[in-house]
Amino acid sequence: MSTTTVTAENGQEVAVGPIRPLTSFKAPKKLKPARKQVKPGQVKKEEPVQTGKEYNIWYNKWAGGDREDSYSSKVKSQTRCNIKRDQGLTRANAIGMRYCCLFFARGCCPYGWECEYLHLLPDESWTLPDASKDCFARDKFVDYRDDMGGVGSFSRQNRTLYIGRIKETGPGPETEEIVIRHFKEWGAIEKIRVLQYRSVAFVTYVSELNAQFAKEAMACQSLDNDEILNVRWATEDPNPTSKVQEQWRILDMGKRGIQDRMDPKMIEAMRSVRALEERVELKDGEDDEGKDGDDLEAEQRKELEALTRSDDYSDEEDEQPNSKRRRLDNSADSDDAVQAKGLLNADTIEGLKYFAEIRKRRENRNVVKQVAPPKPLASGLALDYGSGED
Repeated sequence: MSTTTVTAENGQEVAVGPIRPLTSFKAPKKLKPARKQVKPGQVKKEEPVQTGKEYNIWYNKWAGGDREDSYSSKVKSQTRCNIKRDQGLTRANAIGMRYCCLFFARGCCPYGWECEYLHLLPDESWTLPDASKDCFARDKFVDYRDDMGGVGSFSRQNRTLYIGRIKETGPGPETEEIVIRHFKEWGAIEKIRVLQYRSVAFVTYVSELNAQFAKEAMACQSLDNDEILNVRWATEDPNPTSKVQEQWRILDMGKRGIQDRMDPKMIEAMRSVRALEERVELKDGEDDEGKDGDDLEAEQRKELEALTRSDDYSDEEDEQPNSKRRRLDNSADSDDAVQAKGLLNADTIEGLKYFAEIRKRRENRNVVKQVAPPKPLASGLALDYGSGED
């Protein structure tokens, strides 16, 4: 796989290339009707222990108490979702609902196949109707909470979870294997980092939707040592290499989204015009799908790098349209020669002729007709009204 070297903000060269997921997730081929995870009344709701004088409905906890007291007052969740056993078809699949059931993620949905939300794990290819909502149809906010909990923010795409209060019983690789085994159930993991002797781990998913689902599914759960996890959103990674890779990932994702929505004929016409401008021979039947994966990715990297550097060449952009017009004029005058070389097909040449004809018509309309100057008026007060008696 090819990589591209770019310069970070601190002047350090960073090799940016395709990121291979640490784990993969395979969706089931056949789905059965979703089962009811719990029976009505099975889950006992307990009031939180009062650790302060005021109850904050925003943070869903008592205010004024010690932070350690709030951690120690957490109770282990009574239920846990099992994707292989619990997922299935619901009414949401018939009505076109695109959001998941929050109680299904927590393992306590009593409706099963009668639920009006999806009992499925979010897929990477999903596109939510509203970007300001998470996968559970909850509204996001401008900023994160002080404790990095809650729904999250729509100002930044966050795919990393902070996992705290892990009980370490062995070396770092063993703890990492335990974290991967419990968190890979909720989607493909891109990378994981365990801070040994600090009981903290950072898990980055390939999709943000999977991170949202995993945050709710693993809240107040335990791994292998009967601990109570503290799962919340991670802050932005200060590593310059990670920042550059995230920028390239967003650019790649945006480019793929634009290409998926463009007409294939329009893409072919743009490629033909680009080949004409760069005077590169375009072979018949050549397209992006026929290229090698490394060559296609290298070409995409070059195009993205050119987009990022477009601000530095603003003066040259003013002269570029004129040069493009001159090249198109030259190509219109030498259609036979171009066709002989095989740069463009017959449809593209006809299209260029059509646009050239439109330009000529517009130029003819803009020509100002010369009008004869008016005759000078007769001197004095003697005006000619067509009759001497008047």
